[in-house]
Amino acid sequence: MAEVKKIIIVAGEASGDLHAANLVRAIRDIQPEVKFYGLGGNKMQVAGVELFYDLTRLSVVGFSEVIKHLKTIRRIFKQLLKNIDEIKPDAAILVDYPGFNLRLAKELKKRNIKVIYYISPQIWAWGLNRVHLIKRVVDKMIVILKFEEGLYKKYGVDVSFVGHPLLDIVKPTASKVEFLKSVGLDINKTTIALLPGSRHKEVEGLLPIMLRAAQIIRQRYPLTQFLLLKSSTVNEEIFRKILASTNLSLTAVIDQTYNGLNASEFAIVTSGTATLETAILQVPMVIIYRVSFLTWLFIRKMLKIPYIGLVNVVVGKKIVPECLQYEATPEIIAKNILEIMESPERLSATKNELIKLGRSLGENGASNRAAQIAVGLL
Repeated sequence: MAEVKKIIIVAGEASGDLHAANLVRAIRDIQPEVKFYGLGGNKMQVAGVELFYDLTRLSVVGFSEVIKHLKTIRRIFKQLLKNIDEIKPDAAILVDYPGFNLRLAKELKKRNIKVIYYISPQIWAWGLNRVHLIKRVVDKMIVILKFEEGLYKKYGVDVSFVGHPLLDIVKPTASKVEFLKSVGLDINKTTIALLPGSRHKEVEGLLPIMLRAAQIIRQRYPLTQFLLLKSSTVNEEIFRKILASTNLSLTAVIDQTYNGLNASEFAIVTSGTATLETAILQVPMVIIYRVSFLTWLFIRKMLKIPYIGLVNVVVGKKIVPECLQYEATPEIIAKNILEIMESPERLSATKNELIKLGRSLGENGASNRAAQIAVGLL
């Protein structure tokens, strides 16, 4: 009887948890007997991973937040190494989350454990220094953006492009009319979606700005309605407090992102994975982001590309507006949305660019292709 393979898998963000869970299922379709252990979130646990800790609870942005949780993160890291030494896994799959996972990869390499990295650190955004570390400690890099493949090959990293897993995931389950009716919205009004993020701090900082921008838009166009797309990773009490402070009439739904976007004509989106989800559904958007002053100084010093929004990064040009830091004001956000709304030519051009972007993300089946590569390395 063949020995049961054991895999450590680690993801630290809500998006990583989702992609890791789908990868686990795809690997189990090929080798049902594989056992998974690691760090992640609820989706990984449901997929059958034995979790040592829900790392998505510590999803943080910025210096102050990282420092606040540093002691906890170190404790989790040390405990994970103890778990690894006891389990003696055949391989490790590290999903994004580079601050934690690249450090872990170094420890895994010392233990002669094969390291598969799924969803590359954004070395193209923050400089190429990390590529040399990756070459030393990662046995196989699996990337989801086509341009990353050429970048890693240039530096001699064993890399494969599998396409973007969101193409299999971003699937509305209801038509626009069905969804709008189900949540009590008017099918004849212009619907604008608000996506304030999946982290507590993002929602606390950005949702009030989105709500004020929405009020400005409604003053100009009374026949607009707003749909707040909430993530269950954010405490409901945070939403309740923020919404209690506004007189804007809107509809809020939880974990209905794809149906909500599919039913919307425009969106105001926090920078991150949600921008690509919005793009795949061909919804014109404005990307917004704001962090602490110190974090912003660091970003401006370290960032090596002209854009922050993944939509613009992948295409290599600004196809949707970005309102970042001091430009992330209600007035500027509203102005950008209104300019798209009021220009049929710009609206058409934006939608055409979003269609092209969707095609550049590859073909469906990314998780299955990644699973085939991972199983081949066991």
